[in-house]
Amino acid sequence: MMIAKLLPAVMVTMLGSAAWAKTPRPPVEPAKAGLDPAKLAGLRAELQKFIDARQITGAVTVIGRHGHLASFEVIGQRDREAGQPMEVDTVFRIASMSKIVTAVAVMLLEEEGKLSVDDPVQKHLPEFRGQKLVRLTAGETVILGAPERPITIKDLMTHTSGMNCGLPAGFSDLYKLRNRPLAEAVVGFSQQPLISQPGKVWKYCGPAYDTLGRIVEVASGQKFEAFLDKRIFKPLGMKDTTFHPTPAQRARLAVIYEKEGDGLKRAQPQDFAPENVVYPAASGGLFSTALDYAKFCQVLADKGKRLMKPETLARMASVHFTYAEKVGFTPGLGMGLGVQVVMKPLEVTASLSPGSFGHGGAFGTQAWVDPKNDLYFVLMIQRRNFGNGDMSDIRKVLQDIGEGALAPKTAAANQ
Repeated sequence: MMIAKLLPAVMVTMLGSAAWAKTPRPPVEPAKAGLDPAKLAGLRAELQKFIDARQITGAVTVIGRHGHLASFEVIGQRDREAGQPMEVDTVFRIASMSKIVTAVAVMLLEEEGKLSVDDPVQKHLPEFRGQKLVRLTAGETVILGAPERPITIKDLMTHTSGMNCGLPAGFSDLYKLRNRPLAEAVVGFSQQPLISQPGKVWKYCGPAYDTLGRIVEVASGQKFEAFLDKRIFKPLGMKDTTFHPTPAQRARLAVIYEKEGDGLKRAQPQDFAPENVVYPAASGGLFSTALDYAKFCQVLADKGKRLMKPETLARMASVHFTYAEKVGFTPGLGMGLGVQVVMKPLEVTASLSPGSFGHGGAFGTQAWVDPKNDLYFVLMIQRRNFGNGDMSDIRKVLQDIGEGALAPKTAAANQ
């Protein structure tokens, strides 16, 4: 009888606790951010158009400036079949947006004098000593020779290492299973001959960034994920950013949808990380939320404050490589250290200032910082088979509305 009387009270307490545990909506203060709230108000309707056109099922977006959230939109569904809405704390696979985090880790170690981005990789990873370059391929004959110089950490960060960016024999399922440690995989990467001279050609390269993760481990004496947690995620309060999502975080994960005709279908497979991830893919293995990544972008907009010196961030966000052929995934870009940098605003970057920098992810996520206007943008969606995500109309709309909401005197000064 006593249990029967207590049960309703226990249920109420549990339900109340669950409701309380939900992440509250953060304060949105466009006036304090120096942006016009009337102009920002149109963003939600624009996002709904993409949902109605069956390009996405939902999105979470952030526009920030001067340390304040100017816009925070949560719209649509994270799981259409289950009828589950997008939430403030919906978790997303951010894929290659992980690369900016990896680059910051490298720069922190350079500040401490534990490495230089100009160091040869072999200084920290001896398995790269004696690396060869493919000089000629004729039928089944491959002629190897010595490269002009060893690859450097900067080459890895700018995608100009010349590495063969495919997975070596025995590692073809590495990104699916994530069951090998960084140390083991990087030895495999090092034994593949280079396919171009270091520092000469831009070729987007996941294994190069995973190699950076291993360099962080060697230089810091810590596991890569432990270093990120201690030096970046915990100091910034990024509690949902991880290579190892818990069951509770997995329950908040947005579903990936892919293009099918004029609509969307649930993608298969869903690219869930295995329950016991051994391989922390520095190139693209992180999970995060819009608010978590907004905290990270705020630091980048604040010239590194709370993490690194302004001059360190300035070096990271400067152009270190460009040439006549395409660099990055949209026109007018140069390559920084872990970020793509807008040299000439064109097309999707037309509203951004020169010097803006950022990165996208394979499932449509985007994060860009405009340091001239102290603005940043975070777009969280989950879709694939829509072509180049960095060129997406959704990204352009978000940036155009945010930049267009600047006070007239600020906008005029940047013309």
